[in-house]
Amino acid sequence: MAVVITVPICLLLVVAGLAVYGRAEALGDARTTRAEVGLSLRVQALVHQLQRERGLTNGLLGGESDFRTPLVATRERVDTALRGMRTERAVEDVIQRHLRRLPAIRAAADRDNVGPNTADRAATLTFYTTAVDALNAVDPVADTATRTDRRLRDGLAALRELAVAKESVALERGLVNGVFAEGAFRDREYLTFTEVRATRVAALARFRQVATAPQRAALKNTFATDEAQRATAYENQAQRGADGSALRADAGTWWDAMTVLVDDLYAVQQSVGDDVRDRADRLRHEAELGLAAYLVAGMLMAALVAGLAAFASRSLTRPLGALAEAAHDVARNRLPATVARIQRSSQDHEEFLPPAEPPDTSAAGPLGGATEIAAVAASLHQVEHTALHLAAQQAGLRRNTTESLANLGRRNQNLVRRQLSLITRLEQQELDPDALAELFELDHLATRMRRNAESLLVLAGQNPPRPTAAPADALEVVQSAVAEVEQYRRVLIAAVEPVRVRGHAVADVAHLLAELIENGLNFSPPTEPVEVHGWYDAEDDTYCFAVIDHGIGMPEEDKERANARLSHSGEEALLSASTRFLGHLVVGRLAHRLGEGAQVQLFDTTGGGLSALLALPGRLLAPAQAGPATPQPARPAVSSLLNGFRAGVARAEARSTQGVSS
Repeated sequence: MAVVITVPICLLLVVAGLAVYGRAEALGDARTTRAEVGLSLRVQALVHQLQRERGLTNGLLGGESDFRTPLVATRERVDTALRGMRTERAVEDVIQRHLRRLPAIRAAADRDNVGPNTADRAATLTFYTTAVDALNAVDPVADTATRTDRRLRDGLAALRELAVAKESVALERGLVNGVFAEGAFRDREYLTFTEVRATRVAALARFRQVATAPQRAALKNTFATDEAQRATAYENQAQRGADGSALRADAGTWWDAMTVLVDDLYAVQQSVGDDVRDRADRLRHEAELGLAAYLVAGMLMAALVAGLAAFASRSLTRPLGALAEAAHDVARNRLPATVARIQRSSQDHEEFLPPAEPPDTSAAGPLGGATEIAAVAASLHQVEHTALHLAAQQAGLRRNTTESLANLGRRNQNLVRRQLSLITRLEQQELDPDALAELFELDHLATRMRRNAESLLVLAGQNPPRPTAAPADALEVVQSAVAEVEQYRRVLIAAVEPVRVRGHAVADVAHLLAELIENGLNFSPPTEPVEVHGWYDAEDDTYCFAVIDHGIGMPEEDKERANARLSHSGEEALLSASTRFLGHLVVGRLAHRLGEGAQVQLFDTTGGGLSALLALPGRLLAPAQAGPATPQPARPAVSSLLNGFRAGVARAEARSTQGVSS
């Protein structure tokens, strides 16, 4: 009784203590985050004014003297913001390192317009940009303040990405401002211009991934204004000056348009910051309420569990032990054994089912609280009966479905065989070239229909009666496979080293290659060919066929799942796979039918696309009729494909040795 009572109470106290600690930690994190988000927004206010000063200074150095008056006002706002940052240790260190030369830079920029040139426009732009980047890198919000809430973490990430995007827009404003003022790009200015635009595009893309719908809408509205469109037009005009040609654009108009865009982005930034602050306040309030609730609930639950544990231990120990033993027997022994017998049997399954009525459980009544336990035992018996009944139905349904598919496949195969014979006779009798060409097309369609019928028989577990007694050359096998695909004109048969495939494997290898080629044609551009290579690997005594496309490729996770389907040919794979991947199952079953050593695996194609590699063991190869063929060097893509295949096989064997399914 001591154990029964003490263990639940101790566990409850531990859980309650962890919960209280978590609530207290969340409360501290929320308070810290609230304060640090405010500091981050003040830093962005300083950055905003520095960005404006940078743009005006660059335009002034480019020769636009009209910028002097707004530059004076902007410098005053920068100085005011700097004085407000003196109390923040992290920001003060950045100011001392990167802005201590600000008075000298300003003086040099002013002298540049009244005397000999003493300020370099590119160096001045770099000074301001370095300072802005350093301030943007100051992220006072600690990771611990964002780990408990996804929305807060996303809001802070959106705030950071928006700061990067706004800096890129402001830097572009200042850079192109000086270019328009001077009338052309100088030195590496155009390269800097393109890099800044690329940074902006990347930052905005990351912002859209983590921003909320209203935040994305606000950003969209910012870039949809007339001033934003005018700025875009000026950007396009600046792009035409990549070769250093003269640019005839009004720097003042560009400055005004880009300033509106920067101000709108700053407004969005403030809105996102307000959302983050509100979320931090809400989390703080929830943490306070949660902490109080956990404290009260923990004490109440401790007292309640102590009483319930003493009561429940008396009424549940014996009947639950008996029920658990019965349930274990059903789950581990009776149910699996009966289901296995049902699946192996082809007769009526009623003989395997237990009686629908559960055994009499009235004897359990005298046990304390055992009436409910008896009801659970009856329910368990009913679950067993229902599970076995469903297993019997599923076994019959699968058997009937398989037989129906096999019957339908054989009928289709017979009809297509007769159709091919008829088409062949018509081709032999036809003399009109146009009509003969149409008969050839019809012959090609019928050949594809035959492959579909054979695929149906493969999925049904039947062996299509299409034997080939004599061995066939590898090139003939490839040509036979190409003849069974729709877009055969796009197939490029590259280097296929001579080898002869044994007669019993020719049909399966041709069918397998046709499925792989069809897949490559369907998932590659209509203008791109699908290449087929073949070579003998003396090191492993295998002959490899490679089907290479340059299409859309496949993500790594999808590729791993596809390789799993290609390596499993059992009924479970057919039942669990989507109908979109029946071709993979056909390939897997054909490879399994070719015997041990035949493998199919997918790899990425160098330069984009997907490659399928079929490896045939030496026992499926027949001696060549002629002398030994001169080995042809494989293309680099095929060579790397073979190396990847060997590495993949090695990894699979290692995982198999460790008991992990590949």
